[in-house]
Amino acid sequence: MKKKFSFPDTYVIIVIMMIVAVALTWIIPAGEFERVKDAVSKQNIVVQGTFKYIESNPVSFLKVPNYIMKGLTKASSIIFLVLIVGGAFNIIIETGMFQSFASRMTKIFSNKEVFIIPAFSTIFALACTTMGVNTFIGFAPIGVIIARSIGYDAIVGVAMVCLGGAIGFSTGTFNPFTTGVAQSLAGLPLFSGLGYRFFCLFVFLIVTNIYIIWYAKKVKADIKNSVVYDLEMEDRKNNTVAEDKFNAIESKHYLVLVIVIACFALLVYGSQNWKWGLPENAAIFIWMGVLSGLAYGFGPSKIASEFTKGARKLVYGALMVGMANGIGIVLADGKILDTTVLFLGNLLIDLPRYLQAAGMFLMQLIINGLITSGSGQAAATMPIMLPVADLIGMTKQTAVLAFNFGDGLSNYVLPTSSALMGFIAMVGISYDKWMKFMWKLFLIWIIVGSILVIIANSIHYGPF
Repeated sequence: MKKKFSFPDTYVIIVIMMIVAVALTWIIPAGEFERVKDAVSKQNIVVQGTFKYIESNPVSFLKVPNYIMKGLTKASSIIFLVLIVGGAFNIIIETGMFQSFASRMTKIFSNKEVFIIPAFSTIFALACTTMGVNTFIGFAPIGVIIARSIGYDAIVGVAMVCLGGAIGFSTGTFNPFTTGVAQSLAGLPLFSGLGYRFFCLFVFLIVTNIYIIWYAKKVKADIKNSVVYDLEMEDRKNNTVAEDKFNAIESKHYLVLVIVIACFALLVYGSQNWKWGLPENAAIFIWMGVLSGLAYGFGPSKIASEFTKGARKLVYGALMVGMANGIGIVLADGKILDTTVLFLGNLLIDLPRYLQAAGMFLMQLIINGLITSGSGQAAATMPIMLPVADLIGMTKQTAVLAFNFGDGLSNYVLPTSSALMGFIAMVGISYDKWMKFMWKLFLIWIIVGSILVIIANSIHYGPF
């Protein structure tokens, strides 16, 4: 009797990827470009034509545990954010505020639930035109509660928040960290070409919503169609009594709701205008949890107990985020990033002319697996890709668009992406379950993105 294949645990997947990364440092020659600080973008950019091979610096396989620890250390801010948000939301969920308002929403949108998905995704797409998707990781539990209240699953709840934000970020309409840096390196007017990028946002948003709605309808028709069926059954078992308890909206729920909205508004404003990072965001969630608990009438010990329970549930996911960061550190320490970027850039010249724009997009997708920082990827790749674009007759604006798509879209399939891992860790979805949902949509994204950059190249998307 054949043993049924069981998909490896997410930790196993990450360790395997780290071992592969270590192996690559023994195979790919080490090399580097000279770098100078760009006066406009303030980024350390490579100097075209200065690449040289250097002494190999292969990473020892015995040091994999060391790189796991380096990854955990590097990702400490997002690890603590995940734990703190988990604790804070457990306090709020225990008040029943979300469940009660979700129950009311279910009645209001009876037979119109499908409109909730595009409404949420559009809101987060527009919000992420100017900021990172990481800012909205804390919204994941809210999305899941709302999705479950209308018969969907946790995947739908995360997708309508996370993937909406993904589209807003990846199309780079007003993004200062990706579009802003790339255009300054290209000498383009800041945020020029806005009209076509908004068109791309609109196209990606339609395609993504159709996919999420298609999946959501399957789940509502039969919960066994959910890729997180076991997780949904566990949630229903744990909340059988709670559903009746939280049907009625109490006056205290309104006070808790006001606190939550006010804290989220402050978080978004602070991230945008005061340049708050993950530590400041985490502090807001502490305030949110504590104030919500006090407003509902919880004592200090009850608040502490519920916070601990919530944080404990997310330890697995939080460690997953940190471990994945170790992969990028291995590649950087092995000095093979510049060699890989140069090789991929040279491949473009040999592609058929009509495929070169799509090729640049696909190469940026690959590079994003190595360099996960948007501004860092722009600084490392644009000085190489822009001369290549000139050589093959591609406009610089098209090269920037290909970079935007490549840098952004792959963040929602890569285990090295702190945004993706933060979202799924927040609600207990494993990486393999997410990929069962996401892989088809990602292929659709690749096709749509390729078509859009080919069109951009054909119309000489500019100004130059």
